[in-house]
Amino acid sequence: MHARPVAALAATALGTAVFLAPGSASGTPEAAARHAEPLVIAHRGASAYAPENTLAAVDLADRMGFVWVENDVQRTKDGELVVVHDDSLARTTDVEQVFPDRAPWKVKDFTAAEIARLDAGSWRGSEWAGARVPTLKQYLNRVDANNQKLLLEIKKPELYPGIEQDTLRVLGEEGWLDRRHVAGRLVIQSFGADSVKAVHRQRPDLTTGFLGTPAVADLPAYAAFTDQINPSHTSLTAEYVAAVRAPHGGARPSGRARRALKGAHGKPLRVNTWTVNDAAGAARVDAFGVDGIITNNPDVVRDAVS
Repeated sequence: MHARPVAALAATALGTAVFLAPGSASGTPEAAARHAEPLVIAHRGASAYAPENTLAAVDLADRMGFVWVENDVQRTKDGELVVVHDDSLARTTDVEQVFPDRAPWKVKDFTAAEIARLDAGSWRGSEWAGARVPTLKQYLNRVDANNQKLLLEIKKPELYPGIEQDTLRVLGEEGWLDRRHVAGRLVIQSFGADSVKAVHRQRPDLTTGFLGTPAVADLPAYAAFTDQINPSHTSLTAEYVAAVRAPHGGARPSGRARRALKGAHGKPLRVNTWTVNDAAGAARVDAFGVDGIITNNPDVVRDAVS
């Protein structure tokens, strides 16, 4: 899929309807479930058109009319949380040129000040030169300033013991754990079930998501600590989406219908799938009945499911 020029994207965004998300006045989970179109979530920002996980990608998603953005959080050598996807800085920064003797350039081996020196934009094109790896604080402030909402992924928690507590601390310091944010502007997800459990244990009011495709028989156990099951689109089928929403819990009591499986907050589990970047794929998972689509190309997906 070829990226359209940024200027054209910005122009396309004018007059575009904003997709409401859970927690907004008309975007409660119940309202979203009734809506015919899945929520479109900008993966690492508008990452098909701007360098991923940068403030530029967040701003472009905003100009294109997308309320929800997704990011990845890791921890530096000196304990700062930064927004970057890979556990190595090599792919998305000029770290190999700035620190040639520090291979394999792992995030956890660099201080926040060292990472702040890196160019995180030039790899996507000269127009993005000088973009930086944002700290989580910087990222949260920009998302807030844009009045956007955040699907925050705790990345590779096995590398960063205690990162859940660190993440919650920063969210609290930046005002993201107040009632308004918790009610509908923040979801925390991870591939690590223990990480999701840790977030739920420390802040049971927060909406959480598990990244993966648990066995259908295990879904009730996951529903005890999460609100979303978020599988890769490559592992997703209509049958699996139906199974997430199907009644669970054994034999049906006489004269009473079994209830659909509900997540940690007593509402039906949601299904957001990733990373769908083309119209055909978007139409496919939309037909499965997913609640949300995480995508590098949010405009392409929006057009496909509208």
